Amino acid sequence: MEIYYIDRKTGEKKKEIVAGEKFLKWIYDTRSGKSLLEAIVKRKIFSTLYGKLQDVPYSSKKIPDFVKDLEIDLGEAQREKVDEYRNFNDFFARELKPSARPICRENSCLIAPADGRALAYEDIDIRQVIQVKGSYYSLEDVFNDKEWAEEYQGGTCIIVRLCPADYHRFHFPDSGIPQAARRIKGEYYSVNPISLHKVERVYCVNKREITKFGSDHFGEIAFVEVGATCVGTIIQTYKSGEAVDKGQEKGYFKFGGSTVILFLKKGQVKIDEDIIQNTKAGFETRVLMGEAIGRK
Repeated sequence: MEIYYIDRKTGEKKKEIVAGEKFLKWIYDTRSGKSLLEAIVKRKIFSTLYGKLQDVPYSSKKIPDFVKDLEIDLGEAQREKVDEYRNFNDFFARELKPSARPICRENSCLIAPADGRALAYEDIDIRQVIQVKGSYYSLEDVFNDKEWAEEYQGGTCIIVRLCPADYHRFHFPDSGIPQAARRIKGEYYSVNPISLHKVERVYCVNKREITKFGSDHFGEIAFVEVGATCVGTIIQTYKSGEAVDKGQEKGYFKFGGSTVILFLKKGQVKIDEDIIQNTKAGFETRVLMGEAIGRK
């Protein structure tokens, strides 16, 4: 399965460079791979141990090839040289220069909370939210809270999938006041489309953290971070109950692909038409943290 997305700047359809593509296809497409997936790979211990290996100094040796193979622009990072990173996780959670991600400051503008590939769905049915075409999940199962899920009937769902090559810090899409993140234990399936087409209800069964965010201009937003294979840790860096600015860092992922999902209530936002049309056509749209993805 080849993965294509739309480059928002050019409108061009591009093929995604998938880190560990051969391993992913073997794990999700073969009988022996699926057996290993269910026995070991999807479990916390596998991702935790793999994540710890990325903390040892020797892991920094693979940074140069990773940067080259995945075409990462280190000129955007605060530390531009590979030898400035202590280990691979230090590099993976790298911070960018503020100028690399300008923030849309208009009050009517909802910004992308992270770099990644975005899908967006309006007027959602909370009983059948789309994972990929032909595969659905219940918002109640994501939240583990039926009453809270019902508040988002007819609302909007925005999924931003972070690839290993992406900047892996996530940010608030508006100013407001966040509550404490609620942690839900779960499995560690990949969030790559290769997995999403094979495993049902990934966002309901994977480890995730959910934050009620009282935004200033878009009502209450449910902010969900979903862990995945080799993402042993989700780090929250904000303080609950304290006001935040639009674009302020919320936290970051350690090694691995991962996903951020925003749920907004009915009537709060109109997603930009290019993202909606690309989603309907079956393509993700490449977005950068801070850019407008919708309007009040």
